[in-house]
Amino acid sequence: MNLTLRVWRQAGPNAEGRLVTYEAHDISPDMSFLEMLDVVNERLNERGEEPIAFSHDCREGICGSCAMMIDGVAHGPVKGAATCQVHMRSFEDGQEIVVEPWRARAFPLVKDLVVDRSALDRIIQAGGFITAPTGGARDANDILIAKDAVDTAMDAAACIGCGACVAACPNGSASLFTAAKITHLGLLPQGQPERFRRVVNMVAQMDEEHFGHCTLYGECQEACPKMISIDTIARMNRDFIRATLTARDETAATGGGTG
Repeated sequence: MNLTLRVWRQAGPNAEGRLVTYEAHDISPDMSFLEMLDVVNERLNERGEEPIAFSHDCREGICGSCAMMIDGVAHGPVKGAATCQVHMRSFEDGQEIVVEPWRARAFPLVKDLVVDRSALDRIIQAGGFITAPTGGARDANDILIAKDAVDTAMDAAACIGCGACVAACPNGSASLFTAAKITHLGLLPQGQPERFRRVVNMVAQMDEEHFGHCTLYGECQEACPKMISIDTIARMNRDFIRATLTARDETAATGGGTG
């Protein structure tokens, strides 16, 4: 395959960026998109040119590192797949492909296709954990959980934190990511002690990171490589409302307030 790439190149967050054209010749259709970029970078190195910076790690659709827009679509044309799982046979010979980084205020650009996604880590730190002692795996198997709750929790737990939902959302919202983490823990017995404190803290951190607000466009679930449903957002909103109302009731009962 012979392809034309138009890749966003930007030396740093304060440098001027632009799309640069590269010819990718003799590309095997069985290569992944990242392997194709590896070949392009090898050829750039041979010519003494700066290789394209992009994030990657596991290359198995697990780590969520391979974050990039391909022809304006988060992770590219294959639904339910991360960039590393997209193979070049998904494109046409001679096709021009535009490759850009995630575009979101909360994901500042580092270099070329690399962005800083640590805002998602800080949302997790705000409440995406449990403190209840649960013992080992054998102890966990002694706790009976309804199958529908287990299935929904596991579907939400599939989130790899890639940020595609943010990049695809017209508002730059991280609601699908945050809701997936809240849903995963909120459905399990171990997650109940902190259930409502968790949703309040994680939503507050999401707002502090300057993500946009969710208006349920649905682009997030279309871009998600794990096909997580926006039903998780509805569940997060319900828990947030319950947590907020409960806090108000407790304040009123104790005579609290700022009056």
